[in-house]
Amino acid sequence: MRVKEQTLLSLYEDMVKWRRHLHQHPELSFEEHETSRLIADLLSSWGLEVRRGVAGTGIVAKLHGQLPGRTIALRADIDALAIQDAKDCAYRSTVPGVMHACGHDGHTAQLLAVARYYSLHRDETAGTRVFLFQPGEEVLPGGAIRMIADGALEGVDAIYGIHLWSPFPYGTATTRPGPIMATPDEFEIEITGKGGHGGLPHESRDALVAGASLVMALQTIVSRSVNPLDAAVLSVGRIAAGSANNVIAASCKLSGTVRSFNKEIRAVVRKRMEEIVKHTCEMHGCEYKLQYFEGYPPVVNDDREAHRVLRIIEEMMPETAAGPCEQIMAGEDFAYYLEQKPGCFFFVGAGNGAGSSAPHHHPQFDIEEKAMLHSARLLIAVADDSASDS
Repeated sequence: MRVKEQTLLSLYEDMVKWRRHLHQHPELSFEEHETSRLIADLLSSWGLEVRRGVAGTGIVAKLHGQLPGRTIALRADIDALAIQDAKDCAYRSTVPGVMHACGHDGHTAQLLAVARYYSLHRDETAGTRVFLFQPGEEVLPGGAIRMIADGALEGVDAIYGIHLWSPFPYGTATTRPGPIMATPDEFEIEITGKGGHGGLPHESRDALVAGASLVMALQTIVSRSVNPLDAAVLSVGRIAAGSANNVIAASCKLSGTVRSFNKEIRAVVRKRMEEIVKHTCEMHGCEYKLQYFEGYPPVVNDDREAHRVLRIIEEMMPETAAGPCEQIMAGEDFAYYLEQKPGCFFFVGAGNGAGSSAPHHHPQFDIEEKAMLHSARLLIAVADDSASDS
């Protein structure tokens, strides 16, 4: 079925209204009670089969078309972040210290519009559409794995998801076959030495010096232990030590992130990290505790489904279609769905001009709201194309 443009355009005002309401009333991961209630009430009023309480605050809704076809799932994440909204706009967050700083309000609004669209064209819809409104994407271990455990993918033939992406300008869309987003691992290191007088360093074991040495040593893992043709990142994002100018630090804490696109590279980085931490701390006469937290798996698109999405982007947005994008080092728990079912995760540009004024997870983050129209249009076209496969 061709996308009914007049219907879609008539839903834009509602999309903006829903998105701005959610932006003003954000809720943290697995606390999305009012968000879930709003979603479920709207879906029920449109005649969809609605299952509430999936993964705690998630929603699974189904719509059966009147024509034969496959069962296609579409997913939106619904949670916000613990960030103070610093924007000066009419729809800024009303909840202190919480805001939609990643576009999940837009994801929710555009998927609601897609559900409403299908409810108005049920007689022309082939197969079944499953709408997943998922909680807790922003915190490990994430809501996707809990949605799956609660049966969200039962009977599903393929699944698709979109991220409104402010680094890409409005009017663009893209994806790529295979790995597209990375594993967002994290680590914490606590070094314990022996504090003392700053003028008598020989009587101490300086945990700060050990930590500084470790920051530099860890940088050699990617540059010297990972194949240059493979992608990996190791970043120390925080180091804390010391209490006064004339005191040798007795302890030092470091934390950071590791990003990669496959389990082999992840294993290499983790093994080398353990070796370097151990030997660096021993060299400085310090003890240590290393904690390594594995994040989501990499997001790996099915080759056939990614090519389907790229073809549809080319057909619907020929003036801006640019083919496959580069891999992105951010992480996403959509990865768990793609481990279970063929599908594709893709990006729709939501930046203003060459990009928005603030990146994702920033206090002034915002999106170009018209990008929701592109997202909804592409989700409908991809779902219809996929549902018609024999």
